[in-house]
Amino acid sequence: MSHPGDPTLDRADALFDVGRYEQAAALAAQHLATDPLDATALVLLARCQHRLGRAEEAFDSIETALLAEPDALPSWLMRTHILLALKKYEEAERSARHSVELAPDYWGSHYALGTVLDRSSRKERQREAYEAARRAVSLAPGESAAHFLVGLTAHRVGNHRVAEQAYETALRLDPQSSEAHNNLSLLQLRRRWFRRGAWTKAAAGFVESAALDTNDRQARYNLEAMAWGTVAGARWVALLGFVGAALGSAPLRTGASGGDALVPYLIGVAVVVGGWGAWALWLTRRVPARLRRPLLLVARGCRPVIAMGVAVGLLGLHSVVAMALWTVDASVVGALGYPLFWGVVITYWVSRAALRRRAPASERAG
Repeated sequence: MSHPGDPTLDRADALFDVGRYEQAAALAAQHLATDPLDATALVLLARCQHRLGRAEEAFDSIETALLAEPDALPSWLMRTHILLALKKYEEAERSARHSVELAPDYWGSHYALGTVLDRSSRKERQREAYEAARRAVSLAPGESAAHFLVGLTAHRVGNHRVAEQAYETALRLDPQSSEAHNNLSLLQLRRRWFRRGAWTKAAAGFVESAALDTNDRQARYNLEAMAWGTVAGARWVALLGFVGAALGSAPLRTGASGGDALVPYLIGVAVVVGGWGAWALWLTRRVPARLRRPLLLVARGCRPVIAMGVAVGLLGLHSVVAMALWTVDASVVGALGYPLFWGVVITYWVSRAALRRRAPASERAG
């Protein structure tokens, strides 16, 4: 936004656009020292304070701006977003509805109202949020944020087809939207059992979302959940291998010989080797090379994933060792194996609960 004859505010605007909010706020405050009721400068200062997480200060600035110009639309819209940050939802809704009254043909007014209504847990409010988002799109079909809000509100009410189309449109208009990447991936993840390659597409979307916004805890958590689910799925292979190794080596440990010992042993080997080989093949097909490093990095920093991986790995190793050292007494094998068996079962539930506690508070769909 240009401010004719005021280079200070122009510089502040430029600094805001590149994310240097402290410097932009300082310049806006410098201007306000000479003109304390300049509504434009007050709104800019409030925007900076809002981005810096100083919501109370931002609210004071925007209230001063409204005293100077009571019907200024930018002030009312900014007031709505600040009140959302302060979790004053009823007051934010009143502010958003007043914005619609001031500018019924401006997409941003309906976008603000839809954003506020979307936070409600009441279905009728969420449907109204969807209608407000659709109105925003009809007024500004080239705005990525409006399409994203349509996707978000449709996602909330269970209209996944519309949500997917809206997220895809938002990404065509703004490929750098980490939120659209994240929410589209959530939809793809829901359909992983019905669409070939949906899991891989979801993982790729979460990786892209996390790369676009390094502070995005939601995308990182989604990747952690996918990594944990992959490791947890291997527990069935480990448990099957444990049973196969125990039954396959039992005749040899009890002194059997010939075919009575060899056939069960070979079946046990086939179960262990075949099970892990099939899982490894499935994993390489499901997780392409470009996604393995991001998932591995996420897994290394997530204790529930590490715990599940260690439990599964130890049980799998026990099965291999049990088959290889078939002369070891059965009581020794059992003394080591049964705690590992139950360790996998217990670790599954404990790590699952721990992973859920890591989920960030989010205003996104899903």
